[in-house]
Amino acid sequence: MIDINYLIRNAQAVLSGDAGSAARSTASDIRVAGGLITELGHGLVPAAGERVLDAHGCVVYPGWVNTHHHLFQSLLKGVPAGIDLTLGPWLKAVPYRYRHRYDEARVRLAARVGLVELMLSGCTTVADHHYIFPPDLSYDAAEGLFDEAACLGLRFMLLRGGATVTRSLEVDARLRVEPESVDAMVASVERAASRFHQRGTRAMRRVALAPTTVNVSVRTEELAPLARAARAIGIPLHSHMSESVATIEQCRAAFGMLPIEYLAEHEWLGPDVFLAHLVHVNAAEQQLLGRSGTGIAHCPQSNARLADGIAPAPALAALGARVGLGVDGAASNEAADMISEAHMCWLVHRAQAGAAARAQPEGAGESGGDAVTAEQVLHWGTASGAAMLGFEGVGRVAVGQAADLAVYDLDQPRYFGLHDPALGPIVSGGRPRLRWLLVDGRIVVEDDAIPGLDLGELRAQAAAAVAELMREA
Repeated sequence: MIDINYLIRNAQAVLSGDAGSAARSTASDIRVAGGLITELGHGLVPAAGERVLDAHGCVVYPGWVNTHHHLFQSLLKGVPAGIDLTLGPWLKAVPYRYRHRYDEARVRLAARVGLVELMLSGCTTVADHHYIFPPDLSYDAAEGLFDEAACLGLRFMLLRGGATVTRSLEVDARLRVEPESVDAMVASVERAASRFHQRGTRAMRRVALAPTTVNVSVRTEELAPLARAARAIGIPLHSHMSESVATIEQCRAAFGMLPIEYLAEHEWLGPDVFLAHLVHVNAAEQQLLGRSGTGIAHCPQSNARLADGIAPAPALAALGARVGLGVDGAASNEAADMISEAHMCWLVHRAQAGAAARAQPEGAGESGGDAVTAEQVLHWGTASGAAMLGFEGVGRVAVGQAADLAVYDLDQPRYFGLHDPALGPIVSGGRPRLRWLLVDGRIVVEDDAIPGLDLGELRAQAAAAVAELMREA
């Protein structure tokens, strides 16, 4: 692919992805060369050979970083049997019921659907927690997922899931997937890392060791060896944790301690660990997470949809834990895109804080309107998430950073009347039209379309696959 240099001009606003007072750039123009942001300013003059992108009426964000997804679930949206269930029964009714039906073609198609949905929301980096790795798997799931992301031009991270034990939810033979050995899991991760894992600035591919839910997916005696194996390879650790109250119940009954205490006992906390959900963590557990610099892939929409609750992301961030945003699986978040996730995140923490307010004189009166700001949500969903995943030089609009940029056109009535257009995509929600999406300085979306992609054909393929899954299941 031939590199083209760009000058983005006349943006109405530019947000940097940085935290605090640095969240707003003063620039209206962004120069891109060699995949990097090389200059920010006003009235920049086009250089020879540059393509000028007129961003008049647009706002520019760093590309969103999705820190936790299950792309295979993109063909399992709104399954009636699971639509009104909490996490445990939902797992049995939806992903466990259908995962046996996935072959390489369906995994690839589902990934394509999910990645396209994310791209059209302005997402440039995707971490996918894929956990269908039975011992008799006849295809290379890692290769297929990386290939689908590469075809669309996205940064991609495989969170290599799996299990070495059969959990209680899977005892029904119709739901059971044969577990793998811990040696096979480590060997598979080593192979994936040797082929795909990149280090250094502007990496396009990364890998993490990610047993699906460590308190129930692997044996206690395997936890520390798995952590040491990942650290020897030089890759991060990831898992689901404390998503529902059932995690607390299981850890108390099996180990006599709380979930985060259990992880701390077995070398599963630290700056190279990030955990999905963390909804039900008490004050002491939050302190452990903060002191260790452990990360959270915060998934507010899925947590609301499954009645899990609301993760204490603002409190964890204040304590030193790293925070990123994730959409989770489309089977528990039927709008698995980053704009919807950011909008929900901005709303839900304010609602939670307001619900905790108490009338005077018993309490302090109205409060909670600043529980989380739009700029903070953007920081979590870009710079903070990229750092948590280990993507260096990614996630910020700044000179020297990778040119991962979402240029949103606020040309729909939803965004008319905004006094601060910079915040429109987050505070107004919806899906603003993407004038351009750049990944590493290359345009991957233009005028709200992905070049070379027949969206109608993808829709037809997805509909046919869903019909087949319904018949088979």
